[in-house]
This record gives sequence, C-alpha cells and structure tokens, in this order.
Amino acid sequence: AEETGIDAGTAAKLVQVGEAARNLKGHGLDEGISTRLLVYAASLISKGISARDAARMAMVRPITDDFDIRDTLDNAIDAVFA
Repeated sequence: AEETGIDAGTAAKLVQVGEAARNLKGHGLDEGISTRLLVYAASLISKGISARDAARMAMVRPITDDFDIRDTLDNAIDAVFA
C-alpha cells in the first residue's frame, strides 16, 4: 500500500490471494506469489486496472500455465474480491 498508494484494504486482499497461492506450493505449484508480484498487481490497480484483472495479470499468469492451478487461483481472486 505504501509503495503504490492503494488503500490498505485492497492491499490486504492481495496478500490473501498470495497466501492462497502459497497453500498450493508443492501441490502442483512450484513457486508461490512473491512480494514483488503483489506490488506489480497493486501498481496496476493504482493505474486504474480492476483488482481482479490486476491480480490475474500480475500474480497468477506469471507463475503457472497449468489450467487447473490458474482456475483455482482465479476462483480465489473472485472470492477475495467479491
């Protein structure tokens, strides 16, 4: 939130998605979502991209091309940003 200027609530939601990804590490996901990817998503949000789209573009797509993992993380994003 401090680095990108987004509100603390949105930043906390991005962290929730990151935690969901970390829970998949070792269960089909080799790496979790890094802090840098969280900041990239927040930067996109600060530029007017919707939180859901920013999270998908900056946090999910860079870490996996596995359809099932992407679907699981996309569902987590939808749940967090509902």
